[in-house]
Amino acid sequence: MPLHARRAFLQYLAASPLYSQASPAIIAKPEDAINVFDFEAAARQALPPAHFGYLQTGVVGDATLHANRTGFDRYQLRPRRLIDISKVDTSVNLFGTRHEFPLLLSPIGNSGAFHAEGELPVARAAAARQTMQILSTNANTSVEAINAAAGRPVWYQLYTTGKPEIADRLWRRAEDAGCPVVALTVDSQAGRNTETLSRAKLLDSRKCVVCHDPAPGGFHKRKPMFSGINMAGISNSNAALTWDFVRQLRKSTKMKLLIKGIVTHEDARLALECGVDGIVVSNHGGRAEESGRGTIECLPEIVDAVGGKMTILIDGGFRRGTDIYKALALGANAVCVGRPYVWGLAAFGQPGVERVIDLLRTEFTLIMKQCGKRSIAEINKASLTTRSA
Repeated sequence: MPLHARRAFLQYLAASPLYSQASPAIIAKPEDAINVFDFEAAARQALPPAHFGYLQTGVVGDATLHANRTGFDRYQLRPRRLIDISKVDTSVNLFGTRHEFPLLLSPIGNSGAFHAEGELPVARAAAARQTMQILSTNANTSVEAINAAAGRPVWYQLYTTGKPEIADRLWRRAEDAGCPVVALTVDSQAGRNTETLSRAKLLDSRKCVVCHDPAPGGFHKRKPMFSGINMAGISNSNAALTWDFVRQLRKSTKMKLLIKGIVTHEDARLALECGVDGIVVSNHGGRAEESGRGTIECLPEIVDAVGGKMTILIDGGFRRGTDIYKALALGANAVCVGRPYVWGLAAFGQPGVERVIDLLRTEFTLIMKQCGKRSIAEINKASLTTRSA
């Protein structure tokens, strides 16, 4: 590589999400973490460059990925005083089930790239911390094995692939396994340009057979949910996907139906018209499109559009208890988190995932008390103010 090109590449890396601006000290054990960001450097150290790049990448120039974080800066909290906060209830009810904390673990595909046991340590951590896991279609572990490890049926995330009959086999298997909720992901139709991942691959000369099999359908061979399905020439995305599929799925499944990837009020209203049970306001963690708009900024128009008639979840850039608080104040029922728990998984396995959950719950409980809120129901629009331009 020419010297000028190498310098330009190193300058890129210095500003890239592949590299943290935090302290260079790397934690040696989960309990050393002060906040979830401490796991990022530990994960970077534990993972091959391409695997860490796959985890951290956004699309194009990563503008949407960064917007997911900076969007929180738009909102400020309005703490109330002289309220008895000796007892605080962080629980929330989702589809008739009580959750101790309004946090779910987002679906992360191909987790075998981050831990030898794939999603199993996540399921065990979710069970230990009474937190719901959403299992990816592209998981390295079957839904039946995850349900056993979690001690209860998890939620299932669905990619439709290019063939409706394949999608039907996937969601029916999840339903037969007892999964109460299916989250149809709709933000990956167009494909994506993951520049950060592409640059990370330049740093990694390994033959990664764990993730890449050049044979037809090789990507899905190690994904148990595709067992017995010929995936040669078939991808996860479906450019022809329309609301007709949503209507058909709503008629066919007994599971609660979420649409994951909605970011506008127009689509939120269409989801409501289709009888969908809930929405995940999501841009795939900045990996779907380069809109440059954070999900927390998308949330208010969606909440207004559905008028309390469906459950609203949100993901994208959540790293602090205050982030969760802001989302609930803007009308979300719960928050999903992805990269932080995978940092913990990559660095320390199950204990790392548990520590990430613990840190977020501790921070969230603290900010509830500081703002004078004793229950989730007390967190509302009046709990926030908008930063003036």
